[in-house]
Amino acid sequence: MDLHSLTIHQLHDLLVRKEVTSREATEALYRRINEVDAHVKAYLLLTQKEAFHQADQVDRQIVRGEEIGDLAGIPLGLKDILCTKGIQTTCASKILEGYIPFYDGTVIKKLKEREAVFLGKLNMDEFAMGSSTENSGFQITHNPWNLERIPGGSSGGSAAAVAADECIAALGTDTGGSIRQPAACCGVVGLKPTYGRVSRYGLVAFASSLDQIGPITKDVEDCAILMNAISGYDPHDSTSVNTEVPNYKESLKKEVKGIRIGIPEEYWVEGMDPEVEKSVKEAIDLFKKLGADIQSISLPHTEYAVAIYYIIATAEASSNLARYDGVKYGLRIKGYRDLMEMYTQTRAKGFGKEVKRRIILGTYVLSAGYYEAYYRKASQVRTLMRKDFEEAFQRVDVIVTPTAPTPAFRVGEKTENPLQMYLSDIHTIPVNLTGIPAISIPCGFNHENLPIGLQIMGKPFGEGMLLRAAYTFEQNTDFHLKKPSLT
Repeated sequence: MDLHSLTIHQLHDLLVRKEVTSREATEALYRRINEVDAHVKAYLLLTQKEAFHQADQVDRQIVRGEEIGDLAGIPLGLKDILCTKGIQTTCASKILEGYIPFYDGTVIKKLKEREAVFLGKLNMDEFAMGSSTENSGFQITHNPWNLERIPGGSSGGSAAAVAADECIAALGTDTGGSIRQPAACCGVVGLKPTYGRVSRYGLVAFASSLDQIGPITKDVEDCAILMNAISGYDPHDSTSVNTEVPNYKESLKKEVKGIRIGIPEEYWVEGMDPEVEKSVKEAIDLFKKLGADIQSISLPHTEYAVAIYYIIATAEASSNLARYDGVKYGLRIKGYRDLMEMYTQTRAKGFGKEVKRRIILGTYVLSAGYYEAYYRKASQVRTLMRKDFEEAFQRVDVIVTPTAPTPAFRVGEKTENPLQMYLSDIHTIPVNLTGIPAISIPCGFNHENLPIGLQIMGKPFGEGMLLRAAYTFEQNTDFHLKKPSLT
């Protein structure tokens, strides 16, 4: 039995039955990382000492006959944008190389309380800015299904590690599609929760009104388990919503009869890969066959989503990244003549090209004379987009679309054309702008055996309905069971 290939619930059952130990599972994962990560390059940092210490603690509890929770002793990977006490957190940026937080983010605390094992920190696009994990300051992550392809971004390390069985599950973050798009590219499950459902305390900010932390897993049941663990109100986060968290495992019903599914006409964009369109339409047909009520809907402001996003996200990034100046923490260049030179040289050498591009764009749209024309106007259109979804959800329970317009593209294919890169997130961005939840699940493969993702969007705090629809689809297909052949 390959322990590294198990899901959370499969490994939990083996631990409870004392058929394996957490140490054996953790050792199996590190062996797998040693075998394949030289090719995939998902990890930036491994935390073996801490991982084995935690695994041994859980094993002692099991030996004593104590009951353990769903996540106890389960080896997980963490996107390197989540603050981990005593463990380096870089956001894949040279400007934070060597930075060691003095506290744990809330989601890390919650997972520690549930006695999960942390294998290490996963690669990403620098400060979560990108759709391909080519913008990391340290290395490019590769797609396990085809090492010449990108894994998606910005949580590319997380999605690639889950797909390559280099962790049982992982956490990512989603600002414009950064959980769902890499999940689609790597053939795994990724859920972006409702804005405010999961605490952002300890998440290094990119765009504060858009960022959300969420799970990347091998199947929908694991997604529900991780959502149970990380959801809930947190007074440390002013955007956290104090509303009851249901038991998401209870949503895992194999039934969509009578569920109203909306199909937005605006999402079948020009240039969409025909094999993506075919797979998604076949998925919609399956829902219909299973008894769902399929309805055509309109989300008329969709065409403005990418433009609005790149005004709002860059403006917030410009503000959030002003703190990296060589004064308090992170990189400080040597040999400067005065304070201004220290600021400019530190930021010039510490930030990568994409981060600089977004800071410049954001500073421009916030500047005197341009704020009204750009940022304020974008905020107004964002409100209209929200109304589009509110009206649609009066008619339907969930909305189904492709996750991305194409399967994973080649490494280097879009690096010289930022606009083409930005369009990779055309289907995912509206979810962040409106704050609603959405999940991506595998729904097919193209002729080159590259995964294709199906996106299901839900009402605010309607993660339960998303999980139900996704679970029903998954239980009636076998796409999630397929694995890339790395070795």
